[in-house]
Amino acid sequence: MYFVLFTVFACLSTCHCFIQKDVKKDESHCGLLKQWLESSLVSVELTKTGFHREVVTTVELGPGVLSGVRVVLVQRWPRGVYVDPYQLASLSEQSNWQILIDSAIDLEVPAHKTEGFVTYVYPALDGPTPRLKVTIPVHGRYHEPSYDGETFASVELEHPELLLRTEKCSQLNSVAPHTVVDAPCTHDNSSTCPWVKLQHQERGPAGVQFPVGDGSLVTPVCGGTLLVTMLCCAALSKHMWEHRII
Repeated sequence: MYFVLFTVFACLSTCHCFIQKDVKKDESHCGLLKQWLESSLVSVELTKTGFHREVVTTVELGPGVLSGVRVVLVQRWPRGVYVDPYQLASLSEQSNWQILIDSAIDLEVPAHKTEGFVTYVYPALDGPTPRLKVTIPVHGRYHEPSYDGETFASVELEHPELLLRTEKCSQLNSVAPHTVVDAPCTHDNSSTCPWVKLQHQERGPAGVQFPVGDGSLVTPVCGGTLLVTMLCCAALSKHMWEHRII
């Protein structure tokens, strides 16, 4: 009887020790994850001009090796721009990142007939002090003509959100003031996982301007186009009649 009780007590003590060790390891990884968040920086640069731009996002993560950490950049795009899924698929094959788009992209519709969308970029970490650089080609949509003399339409691009995750940190609520959000686990599935979002950095949106048509010229341009078309048809008909061209 005493032997049985001693055995049970020994087993419980051993289990308690293992649990304590797991909790300490979990807290250690959560602490390292928080340090990474506090020392990480995200910067955005717009290159090229006209309707075809490039958004270059650079992420500088904190020093030190934290194995098992995954990164995702969440970019919320307004209705005034679009990305080409086929172009991005080709780029991702040549780069060290993968991308997921939350909705179908229609390349032809104008800005006022579409909605914004979200992209999730999953870069691969490399080196003890990773420095990630992701270049996304962005194209401007056609906007409605302006009737108040404006020649450009302004589109504001928000800065991407940096999310980090590791399986070794289960107590994600301990990384305050950073918040925990749900996002797709990988680029090729629809299931979601909890991620820790880098605390918002005080940066305003980047403004992009695209040329728009002059709405006051719609009537004269349409009238002139119709007149020229009619004159060309009349001249062509006369030429065919005089030369008996059937």
